[in-house]
Amino acid sequence: MSAAPGRTGGAAASAASPAAAPSRPSGSRSPGRGLVIQTAFFGDVVLTTPLIRRAAERHGAPVDVVLLPAAMPVLQNNPCIKDRIPFDKHGKDGGVAGFVRLVRLLRRRRYAVAYLAQSSIRSAALAFAARIPRRIGFRGAAGAFLYTHAVTPRGEPHQVERLLALADGAPDRREPEIFPGPEERAAVDALLKEAGIHSEFVVLAPGSQWGSKRWPYFPELARVLAPESPLALVGGPGDRADARQIRTALGSGTPVADATGVLSILAAGELIRRARVLVSNDSAPVHLASAVGTATVEIYGPTAPVFGFAARAPWSRIVEPGRLECRPCSHHGPPACPLGHHKCMREIPIGRVLAEVRTLLQIVPKRYGV
Repeated sequence: MSAAPGRTGGAAASAASPAAAPSRPSGSRSPGRGLVIQTAFFGDVVLTTPLIRRAAERHGAPVDVVLLPAAMPVLQNNPCIKDRIPFDKHGKDGGVAGFVRLVRLLRRRRYAVAYLAQSSIRSAALAFAARIPRRIGFRGAAGAFLYTHAVTPRGEPHQVERLLALADGAPDRREPEIFPGPEERAAVDALLKEAGIHSEFVVLAPGSQWGSKRWPYFPELARVLAPESPLALVGGPGDRADARQIRTALGSGTPVADATGVLSILAAGELIRRARVLVSNDSAPVHLASAVGTATVEIYGPTAPVFGFAARAPWSRIVEPGRLECRPCSHHGPPACPLGHHKCMREIPIGRVLAEVRTLLQIVPKRYGV
C-alpha cells in the first residue's frame, strides 16, 4: 500500500456550487480566444479541467472545448467553459466530411490559441487546419510537427500537472473539478432514499473500460463490508454485469444503492461526493472522486501509479500486487491478460483492500449530506 498524493482546496464545495469564471486583470491585454482540444475518454476530460480553468484565467474569459459527445455531460455547468463542441470521431465525424465540418466551425471562431491536451495527430491536424496561430502541445507527440509551441514534460508526477504545463503551469496546486446541479442532486437523493440509505456509505466501482483492470473480488469485498457500512455501486452501462454479481453476493435482504448505468456522469460524481470512501479499479470513478475530494482506495494491476493518473483526494490509498516481471504491461490495460494468468489482479487479496477501507472509515471525517 502507498498513499496517493494529497490535495488542498475545497473541491467538494466547488462541486456543489460552481465557482465564478475567471476574469482578466484590469488593464491587461487579452490574449484572444482560447480552445482546448481533448477527445479522450471522460476520465481524461475530468483531469483536463485544471488546464481549462488555467487557460480561462490566462485568456480572461471562458474557453471553448472540443470533446467526444459522450464526455460532454461531465463539463456541464463549468463556469470556465463558454462552448462545448462535440467531435464524434468514432461516429458521424469520423470521416473527411466530419473533420472538414469541424475545421470550418473552428475557423469561423478565430481562436488565438489551441491547447492540445491529447497527443494525437488528428487533434493537431484540427488546430492546424483551423488556422489557429498558436498551437501548444507536448514535445514527442504524434502531431508535434504541427504545433507552434512544444512543451517538454519535466517529470511532473501527475497528468494534472503535465496538462497544466501547456498553459505555463499554475501558481498554486490545482485539482480536477465537476459541477453537479440541482437535477443531479435530486437524482442522487432519490436513489439513496429508494435504497434506504440515510447515513455514511461506501461506493464500489467494480468496472473498467479495459477488462484486465477489473479486480475480480468486489463481490466478496461487498459481502464483508455490508454489515459495517451501507453500500452504493457506480459505473456505466457496460459495468452492469459486475454490479449484478455484487448484488447476487449480497442477497436480496441487503440494501444497496445501485447507480450502475442509471445515473448520468455528473450525478455519479455527486453520489461519490457524498460517500465516505470510494473503492475502485484504476478507472474513471477515481478521477470523479479526485474532483469532489472523496478518499479513494485505488486498485492497480496491469497499469501503475507512476503513469500519473492516481487518485488525488486526501487520505487516498493505492493497493498494488507484489513484484511481477510482466507488470506494468500497458498504459491503458489490455482487454485481457496477455499471458492468461491475470496475476496482477488475482494476487491482490481481499484482506489488503478491506484493511485500507477500514482504515479510511476510521480517519476520514464524516461527510454524509454535504
